[in-house]
Amino acid sequence: MEVYLKDRLVNVIIIPKKIKNIYFRFDENLNLVISTNKRVKEKEIKSLIKKNEDSLYRLLMKSARKVIHDKEFWYLGNKYEIVYQDRKDLEFIDGVIYTKDDKMLEKFLKTQVDDIFTEEVANLRKVIKTPDFTLKFRKMKTRWGVCNYKLKTITLNTELIKYRKELLRYVIVHEMCHFYHHNHGREFWQMVEEYYPNYKEARKELRG
Repeated sequence: MEVYLKDRLVNVIIIPKKIKNIYFRFDENLNLVISTNKRVKEKEIKSLIKKNEDSLYRLLMKSARKVIHDKEFWYLGNKYEIVYQDRKDLEFIDGVIYTKDDKMLEKFLKTQVDDIFTEEVANLRKVIKTPDFTLKFRKMKTRWGVCNYKLKTITLNTELIKYRKELLRYVIVHEMCHFYHHNHGREFWQMVEEYYPNYKEARKELRG
């Protein structure tokens, strides 16, 4: 099935599930994926798409920007071209990264995540007093960071290495503040603002 969202023709993939509600998302190929109960008819789905056309179009545009960003190589907020050549070390020269292969590039990024994230956390801990906690890194699809105040851990999304350091600092501040406030209530955001005044702009930028 195909539908128009304003001026864009979009392929629709319907996934029947044992659920009550209908869920919309766009996959990496910008297909509109709809999870719904198998009893819901195609006519009803088309009607819902039409009813939510504006919000679905905004979600499509956001997903399209993310796909473009993910296909490009970004490091600390800057975009680079990758050139593969036989060499012993990775090197940055005038907007180009010269690397032997993807393995060398991945090793470099892992080292940068470890070094940069750890350093930023150490610097912020001098300002925000928190209990001792374990710092972890992993790639996450839906969250930039996670604070488990019970287990005393903070996990940062390794994808943050693609963004400006200022955005990494915001995420760290955000998670550190969860040691004091375990939800996103007014007092939590007041504390975040105390240590990161431009948090609203940072949130907006990370949302794409």
